[in-house]
Amino acid sequence: MDKLPLIIGVVIVAAVLAYLLFFRKKPALPEPAAKRPEAAPPPAKKAESVPSTKVPSTKTEVPESTKAPSTKAPSAKVPAEEEAPAPPPSAAPTAEAPPVVSKKDVAGLRKGLAATRGGFMAKLKALITGKKEIDPAILDQIEEVMITSDVGVKTTQAILERLRDQLKKNELADSDAVWAALRAEATRILSLPVQAPPKGAKPLVVLMVGVNGVGKTTSIGKLATKWNAEGKKVILGAGDTFRAAAVQQLEVWGKRVGADVVKGKEGADPGAVAFEATKKATESGAEILLVDTAGRLHTKVNLMDEIKKVKRTIAKAMEGAPHETLLVIDATTGQNALTQAALFKEALELTGIILTKLDGTAKGGVVLGVCDELKVPVRYIGLGERAEDLREFVAADFVEALFGKDDDDAAAA
Repeated sequence: MDKLPLIIGVVIVAAVLAYLLFFRKKPALPEPAAKRPEAAPPPAKKAESVPSTKVPSTKTEVPESTKAPSTKAPSAKVPAEEEAPAPPPSAAPTAEAPPVVSKKDVAGLRKGLAATRGGFMAKLKALITGKKEIDPAILDQIEEVMITSDVGVKTTQAILERLRDQLKKNELADSDAVWAALRAEATRILSLPVQAPPKGAKPLVVLMVGVNGVGKTTSIGKLATKWNAEGKKVILGAGDTFRAAAVQQLEVWGKRVGADVVKGKEGADPGAVAFEATKKATESGAEILLVDTAGRLHTKVNLMDEIKKVKRTIAKAMEGAPHETLLVIDATTGQNALTQAALFKEALELTGIILTKLDGTAKGGVVLGVCDELKVPVRYIGLGERAEDLREFVAADFVEALFGKDDDDAAAA
């Protein structure tokens, strides 16, 4: 019984301590009011029934403090997610930006230009090859070779004026420098912009003009073969109504490529035939219409007026047509080809030139004169009798075929 007061005292002290501890927790609770786990007083009440150990109650607050930062962890990961869609992978397609350069058959061009390489180009090489010093006399000899190779006086003089200027500036130290300068001049002259046909033009109407015997009808057949091979529907208009053989020749090409031929009676109005061909091509959904015309001397005013009328008639059948007016000239006619081209350009708005029979002349300089004086781009060149021998003209490839070293030259070098 003597110990009873002591026990009562211990109980009272324990109760006071428990009350104080419970009272201290109260202000801590409102801070994380939104958190359900902290508003759990039941464990604290159990601590009241265990009077001897109150230290564990302080340890229970530690897990609560550790939970607070854990809720902020996800927000710390947000920047990392923003970095995830990194631009480098999406930037990879920029590697496709440079255009893919397809290899052209330069060797085939060289073969077709063998006569020009063996004539015009061989003469130039003989003048300058091995020369360690270049003097004005050599440039005079180059001028003579170019004029006699159908480059034309005007174009030749313009080229030589630039070369002489470079010589004064000591930029033509040796034969290699002269050859490179000539090559650069050829590239500059031949690299004319090509007028693109209007988008959505269906059919694309191509009017072919030129003097007699240059190969208009044959060129039409070769172009029809090319476009048919590309999967395009082609229609041919037999506008040369004064020569029965021309219509028959066009019909042969039409059968080869599966192209319909629109023709009239012999001696019919060529404008009427062109009109009907344009209408049929439009109604049938054709993609290409090639209109042949009778050969005419460029000096005959009445015939030149007639071809103008044909062009106007086509425009009545289809707005904006013809989209292409191609002049066909024979490379073997030399300077006469330049005169023809100048008068046809004056009468019609030419969009391009087809230079045929280039494989049959050693004087291939006419291509430079035509481009330089008329500023009309060469679109196709004929290098043989086969359909595939009508090649699309690419200035860089043409210059490489003329000026570049062939296999024998490379081996010798």
